[in-house]
Amino acid sequence: MQLVYFGSGVFGLPTLERLARDHQVRLVVSQPDRPAGRSRHPVPTPISSFATSAGLPVLRPERMDAPGVVEAIRAVDADAFVVIAYGHKLPAALLDDRFAINLHASLLPKYRGAAPINWAMINGETETGVSVITLAQRMDAGAVLGQRAVAIDPAETAGELHDRLAALGPDAIEAVLDAFARDRLEPREQDERHATPAPKLRKADGTVRFDQSADAVRCRIHGLTPWPGCTVRLGVNRLKLLRVETVAATGAEPGVIREGGVVTCAEGGVRMIEVQPPGGRPMRFEDYLRGHPISPEERMEPV
Repeated sequence: MQLVYFGSGVFGLPTLERLARDHQVRLVVSQPDRPAGRSRHPVPTPISSFATSAGLPVLRPERMDAPGVVEAIRAVDADAFVVIAYGHKLPAALLDDRFAINLHASLLPKYRGAAPINWAMINGETETGVSVITLAQRMDAGAVLGQRAVAIDPAETAGELHDRLAALGPDAIEAVLDAFARDRLEPREQDERHATPAPKLRKADGTVRFDQSADAVRCRIHGLTPWPGCTVRLGVNRLKLLRVETVAATGAEPGVIREGGVVTCAEGGVRMIEVQPPGGRPMRFEDYLRGHPISPEERMEPV
């Protein structure tokens, strides 16, 4: 099958690699190179980097409505458009009479928006997955063409779940393309009653309160790892919490650090497993304590 692929983020990389192997990717459309790092040198997106190394033609428009962009893409002889984490809305003039599908990292209609993996974890979901949908003018509201579901491991972080869901993409997209080629698609409209938002995260979201249940604290910390992370104040220091486990804990106000690195919550407690000091690398909490001893019954406070 001849395809045009739209994408920028690393989430779509496993799928593009499969499509480039099994189909003819006639064009890859990605966002322009952006300044990154301390040097601020322009860096290509993960998708652009792979496409270039694989010898695929790449288009990097600053805006989809720039003169000639839509015409250049529509001039490509393609059977389908595949869109994954592109970062720009595609105009109706581009999609007119084209078969276009999008891979989204949730079981739609739940978690429409820019951060579905994070919000599914923050909200304590036990299951999530990926959905292949048609493109619609409203964000993530297209008809569902296929889904793959997985359980959320209480010990994993959003970054780890991201990689597991990305690995589901190739099979999910291939199944829909195969059904399209055989004229066996069965679109299912989303039930708007169950639609939930998954807005883009901000750096200001990166904190946690311990006056909640231990499960809620764990879900928030894991759902915000690796970015923006949950930063707390411990004495005069700040510390980013990356991974915890829930444990039984009683007899202290929320936020008090007990023996074994356990922090009390409104219900139960969480044991600190992995943390990151400002400007430092992730480390085990016990390793952090060797260089930063704490007083008995010291508290962790939200920032």
